[in-house]
Amino acid sequence: MSITELPLRYGCNPHQKPARVFMRSGELPLKVLNGAPGYINLMDALNAWQLVRELKQTLGMPAATSFKHVSPAGAAVATPLTDAEAQACFVDDLELSPLATAYARARGADRMASFGDWVALSDPVDVQTATLLRREVSDGLICPGVEEGALALLQEKRGGKYCVLEIDPSYQPPEVEQKEIFGVTLEQKRNDFVVTDEFFSNVVTECRDLPESAKRDLTVATLALKYTQSNSVAYSANGQVLGVGAGQQARVHCTRLAGSKADIWSLRQHPQVLGLPFKGAVGRPERMNAIEQYLLGAVEGAEKAAWEASFDQVPAPLTEADKRAWLDQVTDVALSSDAFFPFRDNLDRAARSGVKYVAEAGGSIRDEEVIAAANEYGMTMVFTGVRLFHH
Repeated sequence: MSITELPLRYGCNPHQKPARVFMRSGELPLKVLNGAPGYINLMDALNAWQLVRELKQTLGMPAATSFKHVSPAGAAVATPLTDAEAQACFVDDLELSPLATAYARARGADRMASFGDWVALSDPVDVQTATLLRREVSDGLICPGVEEGALALLQEKRGGKYCVLEIDPSYQPPEVEQKEIFGVTLEQKRNDFVVTDEFFSNVVTECRDLPESAKRDLTVATLALKYTQSNSVAYSANGQVLGVGAGQQARVHCTRLAGSKADIWSLRQHPQVLGLPFKGAVGRPERMNAIEQYLLGAVEGAEKAAWEASFDQVPAPLTEADKRAWLDQVTDVALSSDAFFPFRDNLDRAARSGVKYVAEAGGSIRDEEVIAAANEYGMTMVFTGVRLFHH
């Protein structure tokens, strides 16, 4: 049955009542297949759906994103996983469809941030994707449909309360959008930017090599930023976002934050990490916490005792030299920024994480310094002329 309004338990916080989602005209393009969405759920769902829809439209591949607090923790398209990537994503025991592979990548890049995520999928959910979703800690899902047998698996989550929303894939929003703040209404043209070949045409560096794989990865990173709270920077490789720096006031802080997440993703594939001797009863969330503590190397006191109890034997440390040697092998990483880089320090940091390809708006008074830095590192950099702030 079509509806124009859904009541919600509350708004952003429990004291913000009443709350609802509604259409000013026409019917909601959403159908609740299971559970009951909340206000923040819908903010995540509607942003996340736009991201995967555009990834699918642009790259022609199944796409997935893992959203938390109105920004993507991860996003990816369905490129095959290596054995090490599958193990790092905790899916080496599963048979994955292309759609499930996309979600494994989107969820797997930053599992700490994705804990309790909202999921968006570009395609109808198949049984293999539902099997993966069923065992992860997640709040809900938006998708264009659910195949036979998959919904029953999802209805087993969270005591039957796992939220599943079906969105009409043909729905197109109005060209003009509005937002109300403090009783004041703001209005603007909807951000209908799409990535085309023109986006990559203005190469400003001495190195001009830009293979199709790099364009794919820059597309994934750029579209993720389109739906990330600004300022924002994203690293990507192999069709997936490796790390997002979101909502930072200084752009270099975005670059550092996203770079540190990309480094952790790479280090999680180090043989010493993949071989950590976990006790059999330690679950996936606890293993991820322990791996992050292991890589950060900052476990002391009672926390250290609990950490050591996760293993059959206490693992030898991964030294800073070990980490640097491993990260120095990482190459061909793509980086996109939602606005221009004001200083070369962003590229100095990016180079430490294997960045080879860069897309940024251009237009800074220090563009020449930034280009010179890219040339020093042998990067290919594109000035897109497009700012993608999202608030």
